Amino acid sequence: MTDSLATFTPPTRFAVPRRIAVSNRAAALWQTATLTEIRRETPHAATYRFAVPAWAGHLPGQHLMLRLTAEDGYVAQRHYSIASAPDDEGYIELTLDHVEGGEVSGWFHTVARPGDQVEVRGPLSGFFAWPGDRPALLIGAGSGVVPLMSMVRHHRARRSDVPLRLLVSARSPEELIYASELGAETTPVFTRSAPPGVPVGRMAAAHVAPLLAEQPEGGWEAYVCGSNAFAEHASRLLVAAGQPVDRIRIERFG
Repeated sequence: MTDSLATFTPPTRFAVPRRIAVSNRAAALWQTATLTEIRRETPHAATYRFAVPAWAGHLPGQHLMLRLTAEDGYVAQRHYSIASAPDDEGYIELTLDHVEGGEVSGWFHTVARPGDQVEVRGPLSGFFAWPGDRPALLIGAGSGVVPLMSMVRHHRARRSDVPLRLLVSARSPEELIYASELGAETTPVFTRSAPPGVPVGRMAAAHVAPLLAEQPEGGWEAYVCGSNAFAEHASRLLVAAGQPVDRIRIERFG
């Protein structure tokens, strides 16, 4: 997510996989997270890996609250989607854009080093979570791919045969977060520049309709994550292609 507080829809209850059932009590506690690794993803985004020994687990698509406290007592809190799969026990990963003027993202991108500690609380919200038991059509733009990547990683870790597809929009190949990890389940769309032979343009019906045409048994559960404008645009494309409105889950930021 971005430095701005994300807008989340109230949670819906799901049946959760056996090992990652999460109690409300555990999610309400602040825990110390120790930064162990920083990986550059794009010129403007990086992944931060934290050791959180008492982390109770999460569902792909959930987020957490992160808190930084300055030496003078000033506190900054932000919501961030969890990028890692729940299968990565004792660790969580966050992927942050460097937002111009952002207090928290600015600290991470210019100051943070392995060994630094922050506080985290969560996981939070069940509305956007994917339990892994239903076909998932994932659509994201920019850093909106972060919670969707948690779903893709979980799908791979479980070697699941549940249908899953990812349609992701980025300005250019250089700005495509997780580019080295994306596989056959992913269709990238580039809006500013693209590799030779790949068309450049906004996500359109031509990208969405083929995915809806390969409807799996039981139909898709669609997950859309991005800016307000992108979320509205992608949702309209889904509905126009035949996706039921009540099977579209949206997470917006901005």
